[in-house]
Amino acid sequence: MVPMSSVDFPGQLSAVLFCQGCNWRCHYCHNPHLIPVEADQANEIVRWETIYAFLKQRQNLLDAVVFSGGEPLVQQNLEAAIDSVRTLGFKVALHTAGSIPERFAQLLPKLDWVGLDIKALPDDCSSITTIDTSGEKSWRSLQLLLDSGVAHEVRTTVHWSLLSPTKVLELGQRLAAAGVTRFALQDCRDEHCLNLDLAESWIDPDDLSPLLDRLKQQFDHFRFR
Repeated sequence: MVPMSSVDFPGQLSAVLFCQGCNWRCHYCHNPHLIPVEADQANEIVRWETIYAFLKQRQNLLDAVVFSGGEPLVQQNLEAAIDSVRTLGFKVALHTAGSIPERFAQLLPKLDWVGLDIKALPDDCSSITTIDTSGEKSWRSLQLLLDSGVAHEVRTTVHWSLLSPTKVLELGQRLAAAGVTRFALQDCRDEHCLNLDLAESWIDPDDLSPLLDRLKQQFDHFRFR
C-alpha cells in the first residue's frame, strides 16, 4: 500500500493498493514479485482489515483509492473491496490490462477512472505477455471501456526490442480509430525485468522524435513518460 499518491489517479489524492497476483507474464514486467498469487514473504501482504482501518482514518483527507497490481482483476474479492471503499466515500480507480473482460465489465459501473494497459496490437500481444489469448482479451476490455463512458487513460509500455517504432505507430493508429483520445506511451524500466535475457531498452533519438510527433497528432491528449 502507498498511503498517498498524486499521480495514479489524475487530479485526485489517492491511496494505492498493489494487488498480489497476475495471470500474464510480460517479459518486461518490473514487479515480478507481484506475479505469484502468494507472496514470497507473508509480511509483504497488508491485510484488508488494516487497509480498511487506514482508509477510515483518511476520510475527508484522501479523495480516492486506486487498485493496481499485479493484475487486480484476478482478485476474487475485488468487487467487495471496491464496494467497501465506495461506502467510505472514496472514488475508485483501477489499473488493469483487462485480462479478464467479464469481470472488468461487472466492475466498470463502480469505477470513476481506469488506466488500461494495452500491450500491443492484438496479434502481437502474446509476444510480450507470453499468453496466447491476451490480445483478444485486452482489446475486448478496451471496447468495454470505450462503450462505458468511464474516464480513462490508455497506455502502452514499450521495450524497444519487443515493439518497434513502426509497430508503435500502427498501434497508435488502431487505438485512435477505435475512439481512444487519451494515450500515454511509457518507456520501459529495464533494470529488473522478469525476462533477464532482455537487452537494454534503447531507441535512436532520431527515430523517437518523429514517432512522438506523429502520435501527438492522433490523440487529443498524448504523453510520453
